[in-house]
Amino acid sequence: MTANADAADASGAPPRRPRRRAPAGAAVLREDVTEAIRAAVFEELAAVGYARMSIEGIARRAGVGKTAVYRRWRSKLHLVLDLVSAVAVQGLPVPDTGALETDLWLLYEVTSRALRHPVAGQVIPDLQAEAARNPEIAEALQKALREGQQGVASGIVRAAAGRGEIRADVDEDLALDLISGPLYWRAVVVRTPKKLPKDYLRGLARATTAALKAL
Repeated sequence: MTANADAADASGAPPRRPRRRAPAGAAVLREDVTEAIRAAVFEELAAVGYARMSIEGIARRAGVGKTAVYRRWRSKLHLVLDLVSAVAVQGLPVPDTGALETDLWLLYEVTSRALRHPVAGQVIPDLQAEAARNPEIAEALQKALREGQQGVASGIVRAAAGRGEIRADVDEDLALDLISGPLYWRAVVVRTPKKLPKDYLRGLARATTAALKAL
């Protein structure tokens, strides 16, 4: 028995335990730095595109060293895939106004603002072009669409079917194309001027409702 142990026995108090050291390499990643890097990625994508984007450029824009980026992501591909997946997880709340047309109008209002954001307007087309060459990016984008926009649209369709506004056996894939296609075409593909015509979204919701009821 050691002297320390003897002293503990005599006083009736347990011996002191040495402080544990954090395992080597277990550095704590600051959330504010992580968020700064994520914001820098979107800005860098919008400025130079995926092909020309670099870890050096991201780090410079975020005001951190390259090591801070590499601690979190192995490469720019993994960084972009993580961001796309994060967007999918966040998703949008499913509108619940009690009527198909107003549900669609609210969806279009939110989606229109997101698609017409200057950064999104540059990033989305660029990632789509890259997806044609990179299966991993293509899979991540498809997942983001399924779990984000399409997930919300699917909830609207099912709610409308439950209320009897559209057929219960409606072709859901066709319904989702009708809901998501027109606005995406106008905002991302054709890329019309920033401001949509007055009441355009209400008119689109009304026309889409009529189309869904005709399926």
